[in-house]
Amino acid sequence: MSLPPEKASELKQLIHQQLSKMDVHGRIREILAETIREELAPDQQHLSTEDLIKALRRRGIIDDVMKELNFVTDSVEQELPSSPKQAICFDRQSTLKKSDGTRMADSTTMLSISDPIHMVLIKTDIFGETTLVASYFLEWRSVLGSENGVTSLTVELMGVGTESKVSVGILNIKLEMYPPLNQTLSQEVVNTQLALERQKTAEKERLFLVYAKQWWREYLQIRPSHNSRLVKIFAQDENGINRPVCSYVKPLRAGRLLDTPRQAARFVNVLGYERAPVIGGGGKQEQWCTLLAFLCRNKGDCEDHANLLCSLLLGYGLEAFVCVGTKAKGVPHAWVMTCGTDGTITFWESLTGHRYIHKPTNPDEPPVAEQPKPLYPYRTIGCVFNHQMFLGNCQPSDAVETCVFDLNDESKWKPMSEEAIKSVCAPGATTSLPPFPPLCASTIDASVTSNEIEMQLRLLVSEHRKDLGLTTVWEDQLSYLLSPALASYEFERTTSISAGNEEFQDAIRRAVPDGHTFKGFPIHFVYRNARRAFATCLRSPFCEEIICCRGDQVRLAVRVRVFTYPESACAVWIMFACKYRSVL
Repeated sequence: MSLPPEKASELKQLIHQQLSKMDVHGRIREILAETIREELAPDQQHLSTEDLIKALRRRGIIDDVMKELNFVTDSVEQELPSSPKQAICFDRQSTLKKSDGTRMADSTTMLSISDPIHMVLIKTDIFGETTLVASYFLEWRSVLGSENGVTSLTVELMGVGTESKVSVGILNIKLEMYPPLNQTLSQEVVNTQLALERQKTAEKERLFLVYAKQWWREYLQIRPSHNSRLVKIFAQDENGINRPVCSYVKPLRAGRLLDTPRQAARFVNVLGYERAPVIGGGGKQEQWCTLLAFLCRNKGDCEDHANLLCSLLLGYGLEAFVCVGTKAKGVPHAWVMTCGTDGTITFWESLTGHRYIHKPTNPDEPPVAEQPKPLYPYRTIGCVFNHQMFLGNCQPSDAVETCVFDLNDESKWKPMSEEAIKSVCAPGATTSLPPFPPLCASTIDASVTSNEIEMQLRLLVSEHRKDLGLTTVWEDQLSYLLSPALASYEFERTTSISAGNEEFQDAIRRAVPDGHTFKGFPIHFVYRNARRAFATCLRSPFCEEIICCRGDQVRLAVRVRVFTYPESACAVWIMFACKYRSVL
């Protein structure tokens, strides 16, 4: 964290005044002389910085200064500097919230912090592909009752999804409180608190389950056909644990990593899409990932993308909901919806970043009446939810094109009790997931990565043409002229606004002599594997025609542009081009 110059100057002045007030300089000089006389041999009178710090700490000088300065440690709104996300993450936000702003929380206060440490284990292969191996919630508070604030644990990590009952290994963990607590608790007190919390959690879950069953019975009594609608109240996480769907969504602020809701949609879009693996035949495997597990492996199913996008849009102050329904051919799907203050309903497709304005059609209108034609791919909708609300669609038809999204009208949308949802999904509720981790800045150097992929593609193209008996001549200037087009494509993906294409076309016209032909082929990827991208490009007949171009005065060009996003996600744009002399 960096301080503004005026704040830094003010802080230095305050520290100087405090040191002068306590005569710290004089006391340090006395300790220096005393330490040199008592602790060092006559022939070794050199005192290192480490020796001085130890002497000051032993005599309580450092503790006195720290107590007098009254450091403020409450950082609920502080934006911590981002660092690369590791496979194991300890979110300390709740600990900071419990501080009173003048000192570290005491052991009793820390005992009331029920947020576990969420540890995620991922495996990365030589091609950069990640696999989720294990996800574990560690109860850390046993350290509060251990001597010297240090304890060792051994936990068994279980697999995920269909392998959630299979052990993947043993993890030895050492926990240590830093700085040490002034007073430790007895292990009996800690165990009693944990037992009470488990009892409280079980009772809350039981009551919510009873309420959810009653709500579902009432929903079915409205119309028997509701039984076939996709009303998702619970969903299994990566560990096979059933959680209320509302617990997967919480307002998430991106700090300075994402500037607009549309940029947030683009970020979610470039995260990889992967359906949960299924063993054998049958339908789709049920697995909604917690946010940390989703971000650690940088890919997930449509529900994971929708939950993350909804959380980010809530963080931007929009009224956002996750929608659960179907696409064409009855395929289950999840997307995001925002409700404007003017009543405008906007659908956000989290897998593509596209936005659609919803204008309902009126089935009672005569056939000759002109009806708005939906552009979105969604067919039916069963329910919508966010971190505070859950509403089931109880309109006569669940077709999206005829739905009216007046969520306050209980004749169209049956709501769940917000108090019931809050009891199991609100921050601090013992059944809810721990606080969402902050997004991390990208560790990818866009320029370096762009150059590396471009050089690899040039080599692959040259080898491919050599196998065909063709020579390869690269034109660097033509390659450079492709850059504005790639930047324009990414800008359009993010903002839905096209800009800069006129300058690109004008530059190409000037670069291609009379009697020559120019061909270009842009393509977009969300991974950085050049060989995999090249193989995909060759499947396109038009791209293959460019790469394998034959003729007179053939010149080839390729340009790569990597656009980085948080969590080391990236959009990779590649454009192959050629120019050659036309022969009639």
